[in-house]
Amino acid sequence: MSECVVFSQLSRKFVDQNDETPPQAQQVIYYGLAIGHHLGVIDCLEAALSCPWQDYLKWIATLAPGSEARRKMEGVPRYGEIIIDITHAAMLAGAFSQAIESQSAQQQTWSRRLLDMLHNIHRENAIYLMVRRQHG
Repeated sequence: MSECVVFSQLSRKFVDQNDETPPQAQQVIYYGLAIGHHLGVIDCLEAALSCPWQDYLKWIATLAPGSEARRKMEGVPRYGEIIIDITHAAMLAGAFSQAIESQSAQQQTWSRRLLDMLHNIHRENAIYLMVRRQHG
């Protein structure tokens, strides 16, 4: 049984289109979207990066001990999953950029991919990442 960590990125959102929803209720859904609520919205996540569990632990160990970035990434072993959104993007980008020089070639590849995803979040702050530990 192999374990891994998967970074899934928001690829699109759509409104649940139920043909039986009355027009008045659909208007509530669209109003909710307009004011930032996710009423009736389905997020589609797409796997964008995957690494073996033990390698993930070694990778995040390259971040500065006690740093906010390291604590954030240690949420995966602690809770099984974390969400990375616009509020984390700059902090994590700085930390992984700083750590990249001390990383192995494989870790640098993962860091560069993560930095690309963080850049996407910075450009479009509706994008986020779901990072999950997966068994099997």
